[in-house]
Amino acid sequence: MDKRQKQRLSERDICTKFITPAITQAGWDINTQIREEVTFTAGRIMVRGKLHTRGKKRRADYILYHQKNQPIAVVEAKDNKHSIGAGMQQALAYSEALDVPFVFSSNGDGFLFHDRTGNASQTETELGLEEFPAPAELWKRYCVWKQLDNASVPVVEAPYYDDGSGRTPRYYQAVAINRTVEAVAKGQDRILLVMATGTGKTYTAFQIIWRLWKSRQKKRILFLADRNILVDQTKNNDFKPFGQAMTKISKRQINKSYEIYLSLYHAVTGSEEEKNIYKQFSPDFFDLIIIDECHRGSAKADSAWREILNYFSGATHIGLTATPKETKEVSNIDYFGKPIYTYSLKQGIEDGFLAPYKVVRVDFDIDLKGWRPRKGQKDKYGNLIEDRIYNQKDVDKSIVFDERTDLVAMKVTEFLQKTDEFQKAIVFCDDIDHAERMRQSLVNLNPQRVQENSKYVMRITGDNNEGKAELDNFIDPESRYPVIATTSKLMTTGVDAKTCKLVVLDQRIQSMTEFKQIIGRGTRIDEDYDKYWFTIMDFKKATELFADSNFDGDPVQVYDPSPNDPVDPPDDGLPDVNDDDTDGGISGGPFEPGDDTAGGDGEPKQKYYIKGEPVNIVGERVQYLDSDGKLITESMHDYTRSCVSKQYASMDDFLRSWTSAEKKNVIIQELAEQGVLWDELQADVSKKYGAELDPFDLICHIVFDKPPLTRRERAENVKKKNYFTKYEGEARKVLEALLEKYADTGIEHIEDMQILKLEPFTKLGTPLQLVHCFGGKKQYQEAIQELEEALYG
Repeated sequence: MDKRQKQRLSERDICTKFITPAITQAGWDINTQIREEVTFTAGRIMVRGKLHTRGKKRRADYILYHQKNQPIAVVEAKDNKHSIGAGMQQALAYSEALDVPFVFSSNGDGFLFHDRTGNASQTETELGLEEFPAPAELWKRYCVWKQLDNASVPVVEAPYYDDGSGRTPRYYQAVAINRTVEAVAKGQDRILLVMATGTGKTYTAFQIIWRLWKSRQKKRILFLADRNILVDQTKNNDFKPFGQAMTKISKRQINKSYEIYLSLYHAVTGSEEEKNIYKQFSPDFFDLIIIDECHRGSAKADSAWREILNYFSGATHIGLTATPKETKEVSNIDYFGKPIYTYSLKQGIEDGFLAPYKVVRVDFDIDLKGWRPRKGQKDKYGNLIEDRIYNQKDVDKSIVFDERTDLVAMKVTEFLQKTDEFQKAIVFCDDIDHAERMRQSLVNLNPQRVQENSKYVMRITGDNNEGKAELDNFIDPESRYPVIATTSKLMTTGVDAKTCKLVVLDQRIQSMTEFKQIIGRGTRIDEDYDKYWFTIMDFKKATELFADSNFDGDPVQVYDPSPNDPVDPPDDGLPDVNDDDTDGGISGGPFEPGDDTAGGDGEPKQKYYIKGEPVNIVGERVQYLDSDGKLITESMHDYTRSCVSKQYASMDDFLRSWTSAEKKNVIIQELAEQGVLWDELQADVSKKYGAELDPFDLICHIVFDKPPLTRRERAENVKKKNYFTKYEGEARKVLEALLEKYADTGIEHIEDMQILKLEPFTKLGTPLQLVHCFGGKKQYQEAIQELEEALYG
């Protein structure tokens, strides 16, 4: 084939005729090692108002695998009008995300090969079509890059679990699994995985254990969690394939005949009298321990977690967390080492696997200005109020304003009534007392809903058995009640509430770890229940932590022991969870973990309750998460200008693109993928003009400040131009009907030939007959283009 003929081929034709044959001829198996057009992200969800849209998905032309779920090369294809290396930068970006070392770009003439291992004599090399490397050659280079010896390769080659359903790990899960298995195979005994809440840490852990267990690299494994509900969910869901080889340690019974053990860590520590049940195992019984939510107890030197880890110190320890704890006193990194892989909340949102959020900030005068009692003023229970200035850090901890609690409950109720009264909502309060008062206020503001079902609002806290019993129902998407949960510490972590659409922060949060965990309650997506994004209502400035540089970067170790300091960092002063395996994994005492309503001696702190003090809202704003992951306060119109201006520098650029496009719907869809929400813009502008505008006019008006025409006005202008005089009979009737359809529904519909299957076209004839009225499909499409020119001329 000569060069001119080759340049007329599409990119897909280049793949079919040249690239795929070159790869298969090198020995790659088309069925097991080659995947084409692999989409590996879901497309970022962009939210404005009540609507959302998805951005573009990332798609690699080819991914080559050593074996299933173990990618080692990316190939990016271009048509022959491009140079051989035109796709290299795009392919390199994909390779970094997918963690593959070998990168190829091709236009069908040959390959540009980029070796990321650093072991090649030349980083980039041009190869002929017949010189594509064989699978064995790239795998050998991969093993050298990863420093895998003959003993570790069989472990790395252990297959993933496959249930036959077609489910495969997401790309970042595969990276985490592969890196961990490789590290264990090479003898690394302390490993940290950081994965944002909602990204599938447990499924990732299952695949790691499965591959290490099946390869017999690890024979007896202990999975530790800090909440009973997490252990049960793990056993019944992700870990189910382990079957009879798995057991849950409960009722302090030890059976040493199993291979996979799941345990609430409190179930194996126990009191001094019980002599710590885990010591019934020999120190070398387990050779792998997975510590879920390791930012909690295992970061502390004297915790129950650490006792177990120290006892089984000869085992490989893998820590899983969304929020590694790094303070001056406490360090996950000091114990486990730097994370072997980090998949952040920001990246999860960017990829479209996690739900983005908008923030509603509400500020009260009494919080910002502070409050001081009058001389001799007593609270509603007759207690003399200490004379000092009380500010936001005191509110709901040492002083309570009933009117403030009611105002928070009122704003939450208003939000639910305007959006969806049955969307799951979690209200985070400062302590159990605050959570109970908030429950009461919400009950009084929602009498109709509470009358329908008394569980519409529930307090779910560690001291309340009735509330704890409803936790499973709250997180069950199919269970309507409870709808609103008030809590303090209990639901900050490990609660997989996929359908939670509202997170309310009426809690003063000073810990970045706790803040990330709370935000994580809303980040899961559940498309079956229309959960694509969530709202954060903030009443105590907690969302100011979004601006902290530590919010979503890689964890940075702070604890740095000197030669005379202990390797284990000292206690950070936070109380351990005092759970027992019999109480559902939740503290049964009067205060929740971290609940500071008690003093050091266990006695409640003095708290004043004020009734009748006026509380006013002094500021309220809505902020959105922009494409860079920053919270911005921006109107829909400003956001649209920003989106469009990135693609079209001027109105002339936009007009040229619109006029030259064979189908205007392509431009409409491209702008939608960048975040332009047409329906919301249409609803906003139509209020002003009393009619809907064409997307063309929406852009011209909103972005370039041009006076708009309605669709009906554009249609009438076409009629005045005598556009139809060149057509006769049925062809003219079809065009007149299309013009009416445009006026009613817009340009997208008249560009789609499927419209000919609808009324009134069906009365004129079949689609085939109507197209023949114009002389054929080509002439029909030319007539549509002429109609569009008349509309926008």
